[in-house]
Amino acid sequence: MTSTLPVVTAPKVPAQRKPVPEARSAGRTSPSRRPDLLLCGALLVAILVVQGWNIASYPTLSDDEGTYLAQAWAVQEGKGLAHYTYWYDHPPLGWIQLALLTWIPKLLSPDSMTVGSMRVTMLLISGISAVLVYVLGRRLSLPRWAAGLGMALFGLSPLSVVLQREIFLDNLAVMWTLLAFTLAASPSRHLWHHFGAGIAAATAVLTKETMIFVLPAVFVTMWRHSHRETRKFALTGALTACTLIGLAYPLFALLKGELLPGGGHVSLWDGIKYQMTRPGSGFILDAASGSHGVLRSWLYYDRVLPLGGLAGALLLLATWRWSVTARALAGPSLAVGILALVAMRPSGYLPAMYIIQALPFLALVLAGGTASVAHAVLNRMRWVGRYGIAAVLAVAACAYVVPRWYDGDRTAVTAEANAPYRAAARWMATEVARPEKTRVLVDDALWLDLVHSGYRPGLGVIWFYKADLDPAVTKTMPHGWKDLDYVVASPTVRRDAVDLPNVKAAIQHSTPVAVFGTGADRIEIRQIQNATGGAR
Repeated sequence: MTSTLPVVTAPKVPAQRKPVPEARSAGRTSPSRRPDLLLCGALLVAILVVQGWNIASYPTLSDDEGTYLAQAWAVQEGKGLAHYTYWYDHPPLGWIQLALLTWIPKLLSPDSMTVGSMRVTMLLISGISAVLVYVLGRRLSLPRWAAGLGMALFGLSPLSVVLQREIFLDNLAVMWTLLAFTLAASPSRHLWHHFGAGIAAATAVLTKETMIFVLPAVFVTMWRHSHRETRKFALTGALTACTLIGLAYPLFALLKGELLPGGGHVSLWDGIKYQMTRPGSGFILDAASGSHGVLRSWLYYDRVLPLGGLAGALLLLATWRWSVTARALAGPSLAVGILALVAMRPSGYLPAMYIIQALPFLALVLAGGTASVAHAVLNRMRWVGRYGIAAVLAVAACAYVVPRWYDGDRTAVTAEANAPYRAAARWMATEVARPEKTRVLVDDALWLDLVHSGYRPGLGVIWFYKADLDPAVTKTMPHGWKDLDYVVASPTVRRDAVDLPNVKAAIQHSTPVAVFGTGADRIEIRQIQNATGGAR
C-alpha cells in the first residue's frame, strides 16, 4: 500500500514595505508641523508685544468698554447681570466671559478692576484669535507663507492693534467664530468637530448677536470639509446644536417673565424692537452720513487690510469656478461679502467696532488672493525668473505697507491718550471731602474708578444715561439735577447730553472746578450750583 504525502510548500512572505514617515501618516496634506510652530510662534510674540505695549494709554478709553467691564464687575459681586437694571441690549454671555477673565486680577488687586488695567486681559483673546487665523488658513489649504501673512495682517495692522486692545464684546465673539470655522474645516472630519463648530458658533452669537450674519459662511465651510456620506448628519447636528444653545437666551427671558412687554419690567421684545428701529447712521458712501465718518476712521488707521481684503474677497468670489484657492476660501470670502452688504444698508446703524468682526476674514482673503495671484503668475515663468519676480513684488509690497503700518503702530505704543481720565479719577478720589455722601454723574469709563474711591455704586456714582433713562434711578432724584453734586463732563457726556434733560441741565447749572486736557478731548469736573445732594 503506497501512501502519498502532501507536498508542503513554504508560505509566501509578503515583501516588507518601508515604514511611512510620521509626518505623512495623517494624510497627504499634513506636512511637518515644526516650521508651522516656529512661524506661528514668532508671529504670536510680535503681535502680543505690539498690542500689549502701552495698552492702558492708547486708544482713548471708551464708554462701551466701561459698560462691559462694569457689568462684569456686577456679575463678580453677585449684583446680577449688570450694575443697573439689565435690559436686553446685548446677550449677557459676553460680559460673563469678561467676569471670568478678570476674576483672578480683581481677586489679587480689587482696585485694578478699571478699564485701563483690565485691557491686558484682551491680549489673551487676541493671541488665541491670531493663532486660530493661522490654523484656519492652513486648514483651508493656504501655503505656510500665506497663512503667516494672514496672521500678520490680522494682528499687526494698526486698525487691529487699536480695536483689539479695547474691551469689546466683538473681540470675544470673533474668537468663538474663528473656533467654529477651524472646527468646521477639521481635516479629520470627526462628527464631534462639526457639533463643536455649531456650539462655538452659537456661543459667538450669544456673545455679540451680530455674529449671526456670519453663520452661513460657517456652514458653507462645514459643507466643503465634511464627508459626503455623513454630510447631512453633520450639518443637521451642528445646526441643531447651534439653534438649541441660541434659544437659551429667549428661554432665559421667558423664565424671568421678561420675554414680552409688560408693566414694571424690561423685555427682550423691547430690546429687539429698539435695535431694529434705532436711528440709522446713513449710507456708508454718503460723505455727509455718520457711517461714512466711521469708514473714514477705519481708513485713517489702515487702508491695506479693509480695501485689500475686500478686493481679495471679490477676486476669490469671481474666480470660484476655476481657482482651487478660491473654492478653499469660499467661507471667509462669503463672510466678507455678507458683512460688507450689512454695513452698506442705507438705513442701518454702523458702530465703530463693527469692522472687528470682519478683520480675520479680510486678512485671510487678502492672503489667499495674494497666494492665488502669485501661483497663477509665477508658475508660468522660468525657475530663475520666478523667484526674482517674487522677490521684487515682495519688496515692493513691504515698501508700501511697512512705513504706513510703522507710523500707526508707533502711535499705539507711544501715545498717551488717557492722562485726562486718570487725572480726573485722582481728583475725584482726593479732593471731594465725603465721597460716600456725594452724587456724581460720570461716563462708564470712570464708573469703576470712582467705586474704588468710595463712591456708592449705582446711586452715588451714576452712569449718566441712567439719570434720565432708568426709572430706578430717576425716582431717587425728585428734584432732578438739583439732587446731584458733580458732573464729570467727558467728551461722551457732553456729546450725548443733548438728548438727556437731567444731564443737560446738570451741565448748564454747574461750573468747572477742574479741567484736564485741552480741546474737544478735555474732561471737566463741574460742581453743580444750588444742589440739594449729599455733598452739602
